[in-house]
Amino acid sequence: MADTAPLIPAYGGSSLADLPRALLAALAPAAAFGAPPSEPGAPPTEPSLVPADPGLIRVEPARAVCVLLIDGLGAEALRAHAGAAPFLSQGMRPVTAPLTAGFPATTVTSLSSLGTGLPPGEHGMMGLTLAVPGTGLLFNCLRWTLPDGLVMDPRVWQPAPTVFERARDAGIMAAYVAPGEFEGSGLTEAVYRGVRYLAAGTVDERVERAREALRETPAYVTVYYGDLDSAGHHTGWGSEEWLRRLATADQLAERLAGALPGGCALYVTADHGMVNATDKLDAESDPALRHGVAMLGGEARARHVYAEEGAAADVLAAWRQTLAGRAWVVPREEAVEAGWFGPAVRAEWLQRLGDVLAVPYTDLALVAPRAHPHEAAFIGYHGSMTAAEQYVPLLEASTR
Repeated sequence: MADTAPLIPAYGGSSLADLPRALLAALAPAAAFGAPPSEPGAPPTEPSLVPADPGLIRVEPARAVCVLLIDGLGAEALRAHAGAAPFLSQGMRPVTAPLTAGFPATTVTSLSSLGTGLPPGEHGMMGLTLAVPGTGLLFNCLRWTLPDGLVMDPRVWQPAPTVFERARDAGIMAAYVAPGEFEGSGLTEAVYRGVRYLAAGTVDERVERAREALRETPAYVTVYYGDLDSAGHHTGWGSEEWLRRLATADQLAERLAGALPGGCALYVTADHGMVNATDKLDAESDPALRHGVAMLGGEARARHVYAEEGAAADVLAAWRQTLAGRAWVVPREEAVEAGWFGPAVRAEWLQRLGDVLAVPYTDLALVAPRAHPHEAAFIGYHGSMTAAEQYVPLLEASTR
């Protein structure tokens, strides 16, 4: 990958945060969804479901909408292996050019953007592991865990109303079809509040649950498929196991399209893409990277580096020198000003961010083997602002 500027997500036009607003606006009058997102520094408001630029994500009215979210399916990876997914590649229509996931390009952030219709700087889920301001603790936003058995209230950590709550209040039935193990989890409560949770594990179960939900109109149904992402992490994207999971996702999409009642639409997208790491650096053990660092958050492709008091400038200099030619390394203020997390970051979320952000643009993974040995052993990673990680497809099949 060349040393170029980061691919900053297209918030307000063609990012994942813009998608649910466009889809829900096709189900009910835009006026039913209230005021637009709040101005920086203002009290939280309910997000608008009217797309910021309807010309970029243009969808036609429908009686019901089904969204198939394929975890880890980057647009570039799908293009590279179109033969393994003939329905996704040829049987569906691209709605737009690929969407941008948001930063970081990771599941917890993207699910939050899809679940609130807000960019990361508004919903606050700006990384996999983030500092809890004033505590000296790191919070895992995916597994919803804190050290020492402490508990985080989902409504406190992510207080914005979800698009599913807003849809429900406007008379749209919102359902989420996913494995039962996620039901009631902290992340689910944070970003899927307001849905009817329909537990399903197999492809057959997911198709049947979605078919049942789509009989109600208007309906907004999300079906989650996570096995492709898991295969990518453990065996790499493009591996035989990854290709098998891609074929399963393709079959799921085709069967969901076949299950659509009249006047309905299926949309397929993803939360992020992926790269295979050919270079790993132990960020816990490298002396230059550890000096002055109080906590190491984020993940291997999007590190939040929290400096000891008074050490932020030295940490920035050391990380820049060590990672020169391999990663974008910027202070918190520069990342916020450049719009990495959206047009603005709410004042109360700023201290969640690292003092320094380190984001590889080569095939580098900044691992932490002692704290996260499972992640350190991965082959596939995501999180950065490269095209492979940022671009996700938006495809449509309909019975309108």
